[in-house]
Amino acid sequence: MAALDDITFILNDVLQAPAQWQALPAFADTDADLALQVLDEASKFVTSEITPLHRVGDEVGCSFNAGQVTVPPGFKAAYQAFWQAGWPSLSCAVEDGGQGLPAVLEGVLYEMLAGANHGWTMAPGLLHGAYACLKHHGSDALKAAYLPKIASGEWLATMCLTEAHAGSDLGLVRSKALPQPDGSVRVSGTKIFISGGEHDLTDNIVHLVLARLPDAPAGPKGLSLFLVPKVLPDGQRNTVVCERIEEKMGLHGSPTCVLRFDEATGWQVGEANKGLNAMFVMMNAARLHVGMQGIGLLDAAWQKAHAYAQERRQMRAPKSLKGPDLISEHPAIRRILDTQRAWIDGGRVLTYHTALQLDVAEHHPDASERATAQRWCTLVTPVLKAAFSDQAFSGASACLQVFGGHGYVREWGIEQIVRDARVAMIYEGTNEIQAIDLLLRKVLADGGAGLLSLLADLPGDRRRDALMDTTAALVQAAQTDPELPYWVADDYLRALALVLLAWAWDRIAAAPGAHTPRWAEPALAFQTWVLPEFDMRLAIIRQRLPPKISTKITASAVLACDTSY
Repeated sequence: MAALDDITFILNDVLQAPAQWQALPAFADTDADLALQVLDEASKFVTSEITPLHRVGDEVGCSFNAGQVTVPPGFKAAYQAFWQAGWPSLSCAVEDGGQGLPAVLEGVLYEMLAGANHGWTMAPGLLHGAYACLKHHGSDALKAAYLPKIASGEWLATMCLTEAHAGSDLGLVRSKALPQPDGSVRVSGTKIFISGGEHDLTDNIVHLVLARLPDAPAGPKGLSLFLVPKVLPDGQRNTVVCERIEEKMGLHGSPTCVLRFDEATGWQVGEANKGLNAMFVMMNAARLHVGMQGIGLLDAAWQKAHAYAQERRQMRAPKSLKGPDLISEHPAIRRILDTQRAWIDGGRVLTYHTALQLDVAEHHPDASERATAQRWCTLVTPVLKAAFSDQAFSGASACLQVFGGHGYVREWGIEQIVRDARVAMIYEGTNEIQAIDLLLRKVLADGGAGLLSLLADLPGDRRRDALMDTTAALVQAAQTDPELPYWVADDYLRALALVLLAWAWDRIAAAPGAHTPRWAEPALAFQTWVLPEFDMRLAIIRQRLPPKISTKITASAVLACDTSY
């Protein structure tokens, strides 16, 4: 069940989202009442239609037979109800058949969906990214033919990047696209790990495929993007063949396919040899959604663990006179539950704020406001993807611990969340790649100017200042040691995530109504059990720096080691 009271408190009281919507002409008609109505209906739909399919998706899974994929029982009917009710089009433009609502409402919807049934949610999970990619880079003819179907969700979409020899190294992609006299291309090659590459949920699937035109340069600069439908406009089946589906650790309700393109008909999206530029529109949207998936999965795990702790009695709690007591009274269990809630609450502030900034970046009438919002989204998105997919897995595992031995058996459902959550640390760019992207391409590339400017806009505290000093030190040290950033990128991303979480908890603390046990207990857990990691991460970075540079940041780093946030 979605935590609507918590969600609306963060949107309305912490982030003042309605006031932000009123500042954007595109959303001037969106207010708190409308947002609540949308989210309330979303919660009802998810609870009644999607949650009941969670276990059958895992236990029955998808089946493969001679190139055809059948989804688990109930999945197809639920998806038909989903798109026919208009949920995929929530934040798509009105001119494309969408509802034109703020991006954060769509994000919250997918947070709910992931927490209810991650496997099912994989099917529509790439729709908005495909929509944005085609809207920004597709030709008028392609948009006319495909954009309304993608916006509505009547047709699903995939993102076909990876090949067997080229996991995350897209520069090694070998798939080819041969231009035809009629303006189409013939795409040939094999792609792996394609979520929803084949299924019976919809009549058509729109594949967005990275491939090379003849005489294209080697490496990533020679990649172009192509739209290759499962079913061609004349109704014939395209030559896209599903060779198999993978047997996976989790997400059994989502088919992960090997697709072979045998001179399949397609059309170019965007400019030749600039396919990654077009694809990154889709990938960045997916990365924010993965961060929100992490929060949804962690909240689902927390809810199960919290409910169990409120009914299971074991031993005598330390302050109790007579046991056995509810395990929720035991400090070890309270620590687990409050710590995960600290991540959930702070994560919602950060992801919702980022979704709000996406709309500011696109719709605000002031160019400087648009630029500031875009800077936030660019720098923070990889942090959200990595930090909250990490926490979804480790936090769900901690919640499993609340159940003791019962958590390890299927009956309680918590072990499925742990298995399903693990993949989010891998897809849409592994978390190590997110960290490298953050530090090398987004921080060091401009000498730290963008990130330092973002941090300077946050309220000053010692950890923020220590991270700013560390950033400046890394900029200097990387000039003579180009390998250094790769060694410390993970630690740098985690340190930044913790500074951002501290900012999020400051925002919560400043909101009316936050000084209650509901918010005070996870706030204390954040301060006590989460935030001290910052000092460890900074120490790891510092020990990799040259002594002269390390000495310069030692004083500020030591000052960061207090208990305030």
